[in-house]
Amino acid sequence: MNQRRLFLDKSPGESRGVVTLDGRPERLFIRRLGDAPGQLLGARSVARVRRIERALGSAFLDLGEGPEALLPLKGAAKAPTEGAAVEVEIAAEARRGKGAVVQFIAPAEGEPRLLAPAPGLTEQLQRFAPDQAVGRGAEAREAADAAEDAALAIEHALPGGGTIAIEPTRALTAIDVDLGRASGADQARATRRTNLTAIAEAARLLRLKSLGGLVVFDLIGERHDGTALAAAVKAAFAPDQPGVSIGPVSRLGLLQLALPRRARPIAEIWIDADGRASPAAVALRLLRALEREGRADGGARLVGRCAPAVAAAAHAYIDELIGRVGPRFEIRAEPGFARDQFEVSTI
Repeated sequence: MNQRRLFLDKSPGESRGVVTLDGRPERLFIRRLGDAPGQLLGARSVARVRRIERALGSAFLDLGEGPEALLPLKGAAKAPTEGAAVEVEIAAEARRGKGAVVQFIAPAEGEPRLLAPAPGLTEQLQRFAPDQAVGRGAEAREAADAAEDAALAIEHALPGGGTIAIEPTRALTAIDVDLGRASGADQARATRRTNLTAIAEAARLLRLKSLGGLVVFDLIGERHDGTALAAAVKAAFAPDQPGVSIGPVSRLGLLQLALPRRARPIAEIWIDADGRASPAAVALRLLRALEREGRADGGARLVGRCAPAVAAAAHAYIDELIGRVGPRFEIRAEPGFARDQFEVSTI
């Protein structure tokens, strides 16, 4: 069917844009209060060349805010000098341990500064379905919550049976395909169908999770039809072009491809380096719960209980919640709560 719908959910401290494909989430965009505008995909800035690493074919730039960005030394950007000012555009957002990658636009003058902000979420969404209206309200909140849950999950059920597990590592993203209950009397047919379904589903989920770089599928079975698999990969990842490179299936049943990196991975926005949900992410969920209860009962006084780190993070967004439901709530730090635990009740 390939029918796409668009949703924009605005909650205290955070906006989430969602693209669904045939009713399932395909893309998720998250913007939070306090994000550095010059670090967002598509933002244009004047940057200063801090240092040049000829051996790496790269220059490292000061954007004026956030981590240094990397400028590949190719094309028109072959020969900048240290200290020079250049106009650049964010081509890939910063991710854990690595700064943003920028595209050279032109020589520039002056101090590092933002020239043009990144496209807004509405504009971003409409690139994927220009004729579709952007849904808002309760339906958008439900779509954003479902997209967030799916983006953070590791294991995903396949239509018709079977599962895939998508696990990013430092070097690559591994995708394990499992036949599960999809097996039957005709094992060969079930294996082929599950592998082809897994490729289509993985393409959607990788876009949803904002994962790029090297991707390796561990396919089911042996003696794969390389022609059919290559055609399936080409079709499934067509929306990610340009920049997709597809390798052949190895004799061990591994299918490799490389995807362009663009947006920051959703898991890095939501999860800290220690593998736990970040205090800010949990705080934003808590505030959405307080907003929901506040709208459901217009006269109630509310209390949200959470871990101390979450309570501290919530203070950055409290003014927005007050603007929505009024100053009729409080947030209490509970030392015994786990970081991802919170409760909302009336006083």
